[in-house]
Amino acid sequence: MSVAPSVKRLTSIDIMRRKNGAPIVALTAYQASIAAIADIHADILLVGDSLGMVIYGYDNTLPVTLDMMIAHGQAVVRGSKQALVIVDMPFGTYEESPEAAFRHASRVMRETGCGGIKLEGGASMAATIRYLAERGIPVMAHIGLTPQSVNALGGYKVQGRTRDTWKRFEDDAKAVSEAGAFAVVIEAMAEPLAARITTQIPIPTIGIGASAACDGQIMVTDDMLGMTPRSPKFVRRYTDLAAIAERAVANYAADVRARKFPTSEHTYAMVEAVPMDKITKSYGP
Repeated sequence: MSVAPSVKRLTSIDIMRRKNGAPIVALTAYQASIAAIADIHADILLVGDSLGMVIYGYDNTLPVTLDMMIAHGQAVVRGSKQALVIVDMPFGTYEESPEAAFRHASRVMRETGCGGIKLEGGASMAATIRYLAERGIPVMAHIGLTPQSVNALGGYKVQGRTRDTWKRFEDDAKAVSEAGAFAVVIEAMAEPLAARITTQIPIPTIGIGASAACDGQIMVTDDMLGMTPRSPKFVRRYTDLAAIAERAVANYAADVRARKFPTSEHTYAMVEAVPMDKITKSYGP
């Protein structure tokens, strides 16, 4: 007989209902230990393809593979209990066709147990979003600065800073909403435009370098914890974990070199002393 879990995990429907409600808290997570900590406070844990840069040291997200996303998605699902876990679809796994997107997204859902996927793109991806949503895959959209398009965009540039560009982003937001996305990430977008889009669509907007008027906010957890050497203007560092970790490593190294670690407190003694002559009599020739 199966037993229902004591904590009910949030779903995409729960997040949709938060439109104009309590702000949605979202953070990235790539491993079980961080997921367990963030899960206490976050509504959404995004297994972002930013792990390519944060975990693997790539210059951008393009080298990230589907297998990498699945492995980290599995870890985050195992490490969390209540947050909605969303897994990024990496570059090249959804752009070809709605059918290809469904094949890869369904594999992610099946092998990780996550609650949905995220993909980048606005109006150009509306048909794919609709195809996935109609087949039971919750989709979080992503507009504004789309990191997988960094080469086409000419770098990581703020979007919507001139009014003549606003309509394109407004059309993107409306298209993904009408296609069935349950929420949309708005990244690196001029604040007035992000706030305006939030009032125009019926699904929650999740800002990252956008506007406090968005329905929620997301940050890369390693940026927020001060673990990355450089971070965008929109990041607030809530602690300097890198400095704390470096001090701890330095203290450990000093203790090892001075033979101050390990001490008796950290080593194992015999359960009882056995005289050597007894050992010889028992095991000798």
